[in-house]
Amino acid sequence: MAIGVYGAAARAVLLLAVAAVLVPGLGVRGGAAQQQLSERFYDGSCPGVHRVVRRVLKEAHRADPRIYASLTRLHFHDCFVQGCDGSILLDNSSSIVSEKYAKPNNNSARGYPVVDDVKAALEKACPGVVSCADILAIAAKVSVELSGGPRWRVQLGRRDGTTANITGANSLLPSPRNNLTTLQRKFAAVGLDDTDLVALSGAHTFGRAQCQFVTDRLYNFSKTGKPDPTLDGGYQALLAASCPRRGGNKTALNDLDPTTPDAFDKNYFTNLEANRGFLRSDQELFSTPGAPTAAIVDRFASSEKAFFRSFAASMIKMGNAKPLTGGQGEVRQNCRKVNGS
Repeated sequence: MAIGVYGAAARAVLLLAVAAVLVPGLGVRGGAAQQQLSERFYDGSCPGVHRVVRRVLKEAHRADPRIYASLTRLHFHDCFVQGCDGSILLDNSSSIVSEKYAKPNNNSARGYPVVDDVKAALEKACPGVVSCADILAIAAKVSVELSGGPRWRVQLGRRDGTTANITGANSLLPSPRNNLTTLQRKFAAVGLDDTDLVALSGAHTFGRAQCQFVTDRLYNFSKTGKPDPTLDGGYQALLAASCPRRGGNKTALNDLDPTTPDAFDKNYFTNLEANRGFLRSDQELFSTPGAPTAAIVDRFASSEKAFFRSFAASMIKMGNAKPLTGGQGEVRQNCRKVNGS
């Protein structure tokens, strides 16, 4: 699949569409701050920023085929907790309780050493300029592009936060076991609507997930002692072989998309239509009775162009959730710790 799916005219239309969705629902602070973000923010201070990030990520991918999906997920998990401020990258310290050990992140979120490598390369190229929060946004963009997904002009100029919020990470991040109503509430909290929910969930078109996140669907759905009735029988048998009821490895990895697990494409949505969504939170988008998201799943399943367009717009919209800009926060010298600590 070609990475550059849009011509110049289509890209112009996409950018206009993106601009139209940025403002609603983000609140006063987010609305004011996002106006200070710009796709050209580093043109003068670090013009090679995208090239540096791309080079480091391509090197990392040669050793770790999962890294593109993992880095994209890090950006999601950062933005859902006190905005896109790089807080997920902070280690424990005398003043920080790290979000890395929140239940949705612990032994699951990954890619931190690659972020360190990107930061080191950028500090060599343009010291003290590029924030860790922006590194996550650029890394997600580059990861999607290199996996065959859409291109977009990522808005930049975020500053790094000086606090972490493990309580928020435990309560605000979407869970693989959330029902549709809970997912809608959590996305709405960061200014994202049903289309954003479905489009951004489409990032599960690549990457892996552990058995522990599907065993309840296989053997004890909603404490019934039975499998999730929405699971396709053949897919259920496939997952049961990988994740047995007893004696299995709960951290064993499974493809989120069993058809094209490393490509960013629309197959996630065709899988949902066939009742082959790996996570409950995935299948809820299509199988919940009366779900307003089901029609969006159908639309993206029938048109990869529509999915790519919406995904790009939603990524920009999410990336503008309450950013720190101007004199707020700092540009960390080390993404794992607050300056001076």
